[in-house]
Amino acid sequence: MSRYIDPTKEIFAAFRENNREGPIQMLNLVQLRVEAKYEDGRKATGAEAYAAYGRESGPVFARLGGTIVWQGKFELMLIGPQSERWDHCFIAQYPSVQAFVDMIRDPVYREAVKHRQAAVEDSRLIRCAPAKAGKGFGELPE
Repeated sequence: MSRYIDPTKEIFAAFRENNREGPIQMLNLVQLRVEAKYEDGRKATGAEAYAAYGRESGPVFARLGGTIVWQGKFELMLIGPQSERWDHCFIAQYPSVQAFVDMIRDPVYREAVKHRQAAVEDSRLIRCAPAKAGKGFGELPE
């Protein structure tokens, strides 16, 4: 079974190349390990390691204009693999593609991401363009 923790170099390059103007929204679905897997052998739960990631990377995220525009608590997989569960479900918004790239390259963030890598069992990170919300769901947003 494939697990997804970090983007590949090819996908990250495509992400950077699609450098359109305006904000991006990133749908985050995160499944945590019961026990974190630190390379240095330190002990923590996945939840503790992910909380450390949030504490340490949060100031960089905020400084670059990032905000959490939605978060929710996973309850049930209605359509999809019943084996999937997500411990964290949220949408982060960045003012631009460059702001996200700057975050990834920031030395403080690069140190903090070690906690994420230790904590995460599986994840999805889906880039979206903000669109006007409507009353229905049958038409694609412009």
